[in-house]
Amino acid sequence: MQPLLVRDIRKLLQGELICGSELWKVREAIYYHRHDLTKKHTLMFVSRSDSINWNEINKKGPSLVISDKPHSELNKALPNTTVIKVRSLVQAYWKFIEYYRNLFQIPVVTITGTCGKTTTKEMIKHILSKDRNVHASESSKNEPRRSFPYLMGIDEKTDAAVFEHGLGNSGNITHQCMIYQPTIGIITNIGVHHLDGCKNLEGYIKAKSEIVEGIKKGGTLILNADDENTKKVPIQSFKGKIIYFGTNMRSDFRASNIKVSKNGMSFLLHHSNNTYESFIPGYGEHQVYNALAALAAVNVMGMNINEAITRLATYQNMSRHLEFFSGIGGSTIIDDTWTNNPTSVEAALKVLDSIGKGKNVILVLGDINRLGNFEKKYHREIGSMVAKRNIHTLVTIGNKAEEIAKQAMQDGTEANVHIFKDVYGLKEILEPLLDSKAILLIKGPMSSRSMIEFASSLKKDN
Repeated sequence: MQPLLVRDIRKLLQGELICGSELWKVREAIYYHRHDLTKKHTLMFVSRSDSINWNEINKKGPSLVISDKPHSELNKALPNTTVIKVRSLVQAYWKFIEYYRNLFQIPVVTITGTCGKTTTKEMIKHILSKDRNVHASESSKNEPRRSFPYLMGIDEKTDAAVFEHGLGNSGNITHQCMIYQPTIGIITNIGVHHLDGCKNLEGYIKAKSEIVEGIKKGGTLILNADDENTKKVPIQSFKGKIIYFGTNMRSDFRASNIKVSKNGMSFLLHHSNNTYESFIPGYGEHQVYNALAALAAVNVMGMNINEAITRLATYQNMSRHLEFFSGIGGSTIIDDTWTNNPTSVEAALKVLDSIGKGKNVILVLGDINRLGNFEKKYHREIGSMVAKRNIHTLVTIGNKAEEIAKQAMQDGTEANVHIFKDVYGLKEILEPLLDSKAILLIKGPMSSRSMIEFASSLKKDN
């Protein structure tokens, strides 16, 4: 965070100094009880309903409390604590955010989509970081409550920022955009997820579409030209620039001649009547789409395409994102236990299609969560997708995933099907199948610690 003088903050918020000194600088900012108080020189917004641990705050002093609580609850006169009373905490909070964000005239990218958010974010960060100071959200930790601390992570040394949007319910992306005020927004794709919070697919598309209105005036919107649900995003009122990526001829960043190469995907990039040979580490056509979105974003920020492609080729694929390992008995293990939704399952199956030929393919699938009333429908659709493929062994783990197995058998799969409630006993079934001709894909939700640990146990070094 860029240090701010307490006196200047009081003047900005038109607050009343209740006690303490205002001649020191704030270096951190949190919303009390939403975020942990860990450092000195911290500003904290405290709501009327919050119970305050004054001793804790004073020990971490100097501290600044901003609140709209009554005078009687704020007049503590502690040596290391400054207290400022405001008329409305909500108004003060948003006024502070507006002020702080506008201290920095830098490109801010925000990314939403069913799949590829984290990977695209990390690609952008990787490409830019060679000569720019890039601030980014951490891993896939994208919940709305993290947005304020992420914004506070921007300081005078930051050249660019890139964040991904978390979505649990409608309104989440609108809220985050109000904090980040992105200059570039990306929708990677829109599949099916979070239907428990958005009620149905239409509600989910509408929630994803909130990014369109959230981009700063004159900004850029980057969209997947090939994605059917993204085509339903209303863009008529968007006043900025729209860039499309994909394999579709209308794409501004278009990929062709996509091929599986050693350790990744090669493709031709077509942009502005020029063609570039390109490579991205990591398998799957979906990885090429992520790369196209990242290349479009950094190009908007002024980076030369050739330079961006060169840097992209050194990108290190994220762990547990279709991560390849040597496994037991000389088998190939693909660990895809980072996230689980119908779109990412389909992408993983397409990877198996391209690299599993001539192999004994073993598929281990876990529950897909947050599908609301459509839980059985989408698990069954995956079962039908599996049945069409040359799968030697299908294993499902969990009560929800059982529907995948049932549907695959109903559709006439030739796979040997095993249904498990959990991972216990699974290794005894799989170990005899693992040899140099076997390729095993394990895919489950990041909430399943047991599936993550089981995937790790199949690797050669364990």
